[in-house]
Amino acid sequence: MAAKFDWSKMKNVQKIHRVLYAIGLGRVIGKIILLLTTTGRKSGLKRVTPLQYERIGDDYYLGAARGLKADWVRNILSNPVVEIRVGAKQFIGQAEVVTDPKRFADFLEVRIQRHPRMIGLIMEKAHGLPRHPTREQLESLAREEAVVIVHPTFNVSYFHKGG
Repeated sequence: MAAKFDWSKMKNVQKIHRVLYAIGLGRVIGKIILLLTTTGRKSGLKRVTPLQYERIGDDYYLGAARGLKADWVRNILSNPVVEIRVGAKQFIGQAEVVTDPKRFADFLEVRIQRHPRMIGLIMEKAHGLPRHPTREQLESLAREEAVVIVHPTFNVSYFHKGG
């Protein structure tokens, strides 16, 4: 079993992703990172979180490695209307939090198929699983995690400069 993953280090990575979008590199970084804006469940303020995603059909799938404990997921449970910025696109969506192990495993199988090296490394380092986990291992992992599916509902704008 791998050592417990240090989630505090992710704050620095997220800052870098926000800066890359801010300086106009959204078109480049948007291939793997989107910006999710939720409404704070206590403060009512807008909260922006950079997240890896997979686009499956018209929907955007976001893995929540901290499951229902993640602040952004808790915000969605309070108010499922979110804003997404991915590359040069920005839109409003309705977020659905999914904890069903089979649906979560389906999502992870897509991620592993599309990004075998990156996701394999995450499986190994963050979750203590083999780089090529079994379906049973993926479903077991879902007991601690969640996937959020964002269904786009309204196109806000397209950014023409740098975005």
